[in-house]
Amino acid sequence: MSTPDDAERLSPLVQRWPRASKFLLSGCAATVAELATFPLDLTKTRLQIQGEAALARLGDGATESAPYRGMVRTALGIVQEEGFLKLWQGVTPAIYRHIVYSGGRMVTYEHLREVVFGKSEDKHYPLWKSVIGGMMAGVVGQFLANPTDLVKVQMQMEGKRKLEGKPLRFRGVHHAFAKILAEGGIRGLWAGWVPNIQRAALVNMGDLTTYDTVKHYLVLNTPLEDNITTHGLSSLCSGLVASILGTPADVIKSRIMNQPRDKQGRGLLYKSSTDCLIQAVQGEGFLSLYKGFLPSWLRMVIKPHWRLDFSLRFEE
Repeated sequence: MSTPDDAERLSPLVQRWPRASKFLLSGCAATVAELATFPLDLTKTRLQIQGEAALARLGDGATESAPYRGMVRTALGIVQEEGFLKLWQGVTPAIYRHIVYSGGRMVTYEHLREVVFGKSEDKHYPLWKSVIGGMMAGVVGQFLANPTDLVKVQMQMEGKRKLEGKPLRFRGVHHAFAKILAEGGIRGLWAGWVPNIQRAALVNMGDLTTYDTVKHYLVLNTPLEDNITTHGLSSLCSGLVASILGTPADVIKSRIMNQPRDKQGRGLLYKSSTDCLIQAVQGEGFLSLYKGFLPSWLRMVIKPHWRLDFSLRFEE
């Protein structure tokens, strides 16, 4: 006769450790999605930094002579000028970022939901708590992952530097971390953290709120049921709102992270995120804050959404 301990040992791992199993499975799926959609992220970063007016102060003529290219022409240009595999330049720190960001976000969200917010008397977890919890968890996760984001952005621009005849900054991922740490110290690894966490909060807020609102509207007011079509339309809308809210902060983040620095690791173009915002609007116009919007939106739609309140809800 089997005992309860025997039954537990023989049960599937997913049943024995549901949270850990779902975290690992979601992490694997999201890593695959990161690899599949990374060319969009690379294209987005190139577009965000292209035409940077602040470089004129350093006498950088490459920016002035470079014609503006949209998403498709930028991607094709990378393939033609640098090679097909360069579409994945910087993918290693991007995967590192995903592991750190997702882990920190999940742990923080679970703590907020179980300890800080708690469920209502009817065991329901209201949307407003999900949104606030998602925003706070996104901020914590993004802050922890900032060094990997910094290396990712700088490595994504290495191919462009080579085409412009500039020396490459890094020999690889680990050399990038070591060089940034040697030049700027621990603080240097968190360059651009302010617009980075602002973007995380805005994206999580727009994503969670819009997705839930659109999905419930479609289910209640249209013939659509809760199926893949409904989820696809909800993702399309939530990705649009999240991109509208988060792209300006993303542009500022990318420019601060990629700006040239002195031997002490201090930025030569921007004193702060506010200074970067002002220079971008004055030198390139307000719409410069939405450079890279299209690939950013497409990536949010294509990439499987890891929604903290819906995909990772662990009901007792």
